[in-house]
Amino acid sequence: MKITKFGHCCLLIEENGVKILTDPGTYSTQQNEVKNIDVILITHEHSDHLHIDSLKAVVKNNPQAKTITNKSVGKLLEKEGITYSMVEDGQSSNEKEVLIEGFGADHALMYTSIPPTPNTGYFIANRLFYPGDAFTNPRRQIDVLALPVAGPWMKLPEAVDYALKLKPKACFPVHDGILKNISSSNRIPKQILEPKGIKFTILETDKKYEF
Repeated sequence: MKITKFGHCCLLIEENGVKILTDPGTYSTQQNEVKNIDVILITHEHSDHLHIDSLKAVVKNNPQAKTITNKSVGKLLEKEGITYSMVEDGQSSNEKEVLIEGFGADHALMYTSIPPTPNTGYFIANRLFYPGDAFTNPRRQIDVLALPVAGPWMKLPEAVDYALKLKPKACFPVHDGILKNISSSNRIPKQILEPKGIKFTILETDKKYEF
């Protein structure tokens, strides 16, 4: 599996000849130029994960791409005339022999008085788990975890504990576009996780990594 990070939570995942783009949001623009995308995954409707103009650019450049998301995002896409397939918690889709499974129903709590936004995490090819904005436990063996490390809904120790609980073989930071100094927040996860046998890899923007 090859992974390129465009920024924040926008990833290009290449597995068995299938190219999957996740969460084309407001913190990156490189996705607007990418061609030959097979699948677009959208975890939830917040603008750092779904920027409608960006998605339209991706769809225009990749008319063959299949957009997969949940019902909440789907309602927004319908208004824009963008077709989609729904994969939510407990559902799955097989895209050219690459399995995509949905896990989780809600965004992590922002505040007790704010109703949670629907959020679907996606398990790709029985290897990579991308939870979106949640600490969902798929209760499966995970080879690679896309680990959220910053946000108004979380603290860094929670991210570290989440990785320790899931015990992936490797993980890399996402949801870090809001940070002014990314390197400082990555120091602690690396320090804690690697002695526990979890490889922590910091993905440089636009550079392809193999897992």
